[in-house]
Amino acid sequence: AAAPAPLLALAVALRTLNCFLVQTSFVPDEYWQSLEVAHRMLDIHNYGYLTWEWTNNLRGYSYPLIFASMYKALQLLAKDDVQLLIWVPRLAQAVLAAFADVKLYSLVQHLENSETAKFVFFCQLCSWFTWYACTRTLTNTMETVLTIFALSYYPIKGSKMGNSCKYLALVALAIIIRPTAVIPWMPLVFNHFLQEQRKADLILHKCIPVGLVTVGTSLIIDRVFFGEWVLVQLNFLKFNVLQNLGTFYGSHPWHWYFTQGLPVILGTHLPFFLHGSVLAPKRHRIFLLAVIWTVVVYSTLSHKEFRFIYPVLPFCMIFCGYSLKHLKAWKKSAASFLLLSNLLPALYTGLVHQRGTLDVMAHVQQLCSNSPHSQAFVFILMPCHSTPFYSHVHCPLKMRFLQCAPNLTGNESYIDEADVFYSNPLGWLNKEFYNDTLLPSHLILFNVLEQDIGSFLALRGYKKTATVFHTHVPQGRVGSHIYIYRKKLK
Repeated sequence: AAAPAPLLALAVALRTLNCFLVQTSFVPDEYWQSLEVAHRMLDIHNYGYLTWEWTNNLRGYSYPLIFASMYKALQLLAKDDVQLLIWVPRLAQAVLAAFADVKLYSLVQHLENSETAKFVFFCQLCSWFTWYACTRTLTNTMETVLTIFALSYYPIKGSKMGNSCKYLALVALAIIIRPTAVIPWMPLVFNHFLQEQRKADLILHKCIPVGLVTVGTSLIIDRVFFGEWVLVQLNFLKFNVLQNLGTFYGSHPWHWYFTQGLPVILGTHLPFFLHGSVLAPKRHRIFLLAVIWTVVVYSTLSHKEFRFIYPVLPFCMIFCGYSLKHLKAWKKSAASFLLLSNLLPALYTGLVHQRGTLDVMAHVQQLCSNSPHSQAFVFILMPCHSTPFYSHVHCPLKMRFLQCAPNLTGNESYIDEADVFYSNPLGWLNKEFYNDTLLPSHLILFNVLEQDIGSFLALRGYKKTATVFHTHVPQGRVGSHIYIYRKKLK
């Protein structure tokens, strides 16, 4: 049974609102692995920036190509205004998220009934973390959307909607976009294989053709943009798993996903998830197994992030909805509690926490309209990749930020530029800008750095021109506010 049209309209309206109510930054990959790459592709703009992951062939062009196509369309329509470049990809992601919400409803409606489906749909819509992440241009977001789509065609016992080719194609696409998508699907594909009567047919006529088509397409796309044959998925695996270089970006204890990761992204849904896991029928155990397996596998890698386990959140929502439906007299109170307890974190993280690094780009954009922008030179003196770059400026402004590529050469005494800078900010600036003609016209920095380089700013004639709020919980190198300094013209 298809989901009713009003449900889709509601989901699209809600996710569009969701999109505009998320004005904060989450992680640098949101721009640097998608929009920045798209801005550089297709020879649309001969300026842009590719991070070390791209120069070392660790990422594939299939995902950024989606946004590059949008940029190209806007350019052909002569509508490539910077605001549209920022919002169109986000809105596209929001619409996809809405379709995924409705697919989740249809799946549960088919497996159970409309009432259970409504509760799952409600849990999905009021999840604070889904609200926070689902409209962002992250590979994790696309992986989650494709996982829901694939799930709706997964041949679970008692399902008539199962379609091996469709679900396998969607899983393969998710793996092309983010190779780690293979993790939650391992138990599901293995379970399907065990249940399948015609095992040879499944492998020869479905798995192999689907795999060849998706990997082949990915290879061709990457061949076009890298200029050579590259299997990025293999490089990605080597880097993150075999060499474990991901630890460069921080490491956490093995239990982090169990004690912090999953409890935080589930939020107040956690008791309902646990309750639903106990209640749910036997055939749903495969979904629970996928959640546990994914969390266990990710726990073995030292670098951990909330977004890595985002793709199992929809699985959890199935159990939350199941719990709500069985609460009988407490249904309304529980639903009200879920809605109200998720509203505050959703709005706070979407509108307040870490918004400065995006807001500051509006100030940088203004330098484009001020002629001649060729004279402006912006240096972002912040932890590297703190802000987006050309995708949020869209003019060939001279910009620079502190580099932080990991140690790819095996040099034991390697220290990245950002760490060298932070070990002695004043000394670094004086050495780097020994001549006044080299000085940037604008410096962007967190307020915590100001006292360290105050004498440099005063001596070189810099004046604070703007203060931008960033966060209520500053940590380490990240301050509560961002300052923009401009060099006084002589």
